[in-house]
Amino acid sequence: MRYLMLIRPDMDNLPPQGPDEKLEEDMGRLIEEMTKAGVLLDTAGLRPFDEAARIRLSNGETTVLDGPFTESKEVVGGYCLLQTRSRDEAVEWGTRFLRIHGPEWTMELELRELDEA
Repeated sequence: MRYLMLIRPDMDNLPPQGPDEKLEEDMGRLIEEMTKAGVLLDTAGLRPFDEAARIRLSNGETTVLDGPFTESKEVVGGYCLLQTRSRDEAVEWGTRFLRIHGPEWTMELELRELDEA
């Protein structure tokens, strides 16, 4: 089973200093563990949403909107592509990912199974 884990930080409650050295080290260890376990297929942070573009289709016409966007409550800050034996295993890896951030971070993960059909 493959899962896409969308990482959604609360943009209004980010630590002012950003990720500290301990978080970066802990994240490196977790990513290494996930890679060795064969669970992590890919991961990356995303560039700021003010560099993004949205392409809309409406009534057969496409429109390109350049960031930043006025509606940015649920910004995706990064992703992980996981391959696990079960949804529970994917949830466990996601929970571990969140916990290493510590109490100064507010964020959520959206975990979506890829449709393999």
